[in-house]
Amino acid sequence: MKTALLFSLVGVIVLVGSGAGKVTRRLSDPAQTQSAPNVLFIISDDLTATALSCYGNSVCETPNIDALAAKGTRFTMAYCQGTYCGPSRASFLSGYYPHATGVLRYESPRKAIGDRATWPQHFKNHGYHTARVSKIFHMGVPGGIENGGHGSDDALSWTERHNSPGPEWKAPGKAETLEGNPDGKLPAVGGNTFVVVEAEGDDLVHSDGKTAAKAAELIEELKHKPFFLAVGFVRPHVPFVAPAKYFPPFLPYDKLELPPKVEGDWEDIPKAGINYKTSKNMKMDLRRQKKALGGYLASVAFMDAQVGKVMAALEASGVAHKTIVIFTSDHGFHLGEHDFWAKVSLRDESAQVPLIICVPGEKPAVCDSLVELLDLYPTVASLCRLPKQDRLQGKDISELLSDPDQTVRTAAMCVAPMRKGFLLREENWAFLQYGEKGEQGTELFDMRRDPGQFVNLADSKQHTEHVERFRGLLGEKLQGLRTNDLGSRK
Repeated sequence: MKTALLFSLVGVIVLVGSGAGKVTRRLSDPAQTQSAPNVLFIISDDLTATALSCYGNSVCETPNIDALAAKGTRFTMAYCQGTYCGPSRASFLSGYYPHATGVLRYESPRKAIGDRATWPQHFKNHGYHTARVSKIFHMGVPGGIENGGHGSDDALSWTERHNSPGPEWKAPGKAETLEGNPDGKLPAVGGNTFVVVEAEGDDLVHSDGKTAAKAAELIEELKHKPFFLAVGFVRPHVPFVAPAKYFPPFLPYDKLELPPKVEGDWEDIPKAGINYKTSKNMKMDLRRQKKALGGYLASVAFMDAQVGKVMAALEASGVAHKTIVIFTSDHGFHLGEHDFWAKVSLRDESAQVPLIICVPGEKPAVCDSLVELLDLYPTVASLCRLPKQDRLQGKDISELLSDPDQTVRTAAMCVAPMRKGFLLREENWAFLQYGEKGEQGTELFDMRRDPGQFVNLADSKQHTEHVERFRGLLGEKLQGLRTNDLGSRK
């Protein structure tokens, strides 16, 4: 494979003990050779792929992410393993599905995985300088950003780590609380609340502006050594706060178009399948819904500008030609589809993520194969010729970068632990089950005929075989995940 030749390594013999963190080195580690590639991992928070122009959005322009997609492989069917921050990040960073570790909420995976190496730690163990800027493991937003703490970070993963405090919803500017505020009497409020702030000042007032500046500084400092740099942007996570200059393309808000609303849309949805945030329970009329959409898209535009600053720094450093760049999000986000908002739902808007992998020497491509965020750890380790770890539950998808027409998965799995929800997503079918035996309801969608997921076929006699097949696959999958090397988690 061309990628393997590009990053060929010399004189490497590595012995790995029973725990992936226990490493004995002989001769040299991969990162001690001149040909070792760097890794720049960029992750946005709560970003739906449909908000990006390279994924088809015609209202929100994201030129910097588009430029990365134009150089790399853009995946059209990438899925997270948990539809909210904590379990998703713990999964792809540890190498295990959420139900393999039992990390289903907002904690670090360290207690569950013991001395096994996280994704960045595996690089650190083999000679890489690993650095984190802002949110990579779970970190509360906005509270954790306001106080500037480490959140649920894992200290063993990093050579150095940096946080980027910002004012969040307290930023001076034109602010409005959209959620639970039908009479308009509430001021801007904190927490996981839909608040739009057209903020005063420039990018560096805010967390993401500081993150981009620090990442650029680190690239310059680290360019003479192999590095794994993880850059976490917190937008477009609520509050939707960005400098005022990013809002004009979305003003006036009433010109924005919301997703289509279908009469009786919820009638065939199990109670557990109705999302935790809806237009109804948030008490958002059409004006507020359109402003929420505009605030979200302005936050995306702001975040995209920060990605541009990091990429400009990489180009200026002279090491872009030997740096693998990954861009993704921890999960998606509803923007009014089915009158749902935010994350947690297992429908495509929430479970699907943007994913771009740019490897020097590989041709630009679009790949339609199903992939999972869990695949990033084994894939990037393989590209950098680090020792393989059979314990990892993701797949090495590096072959897709040379041949994007291949298929590596028949189904992707995602969970919403708080509502005991499970998704199995095939190319043509989406199967959603609530409760391990479906006791809280089931949904089945024919994605060829119903890409918007409006008609639940789970109770149709014509589709009984499909439902039973998926239930069997899910049961086998969960049983397999719990038979792993984590001891007490078996």
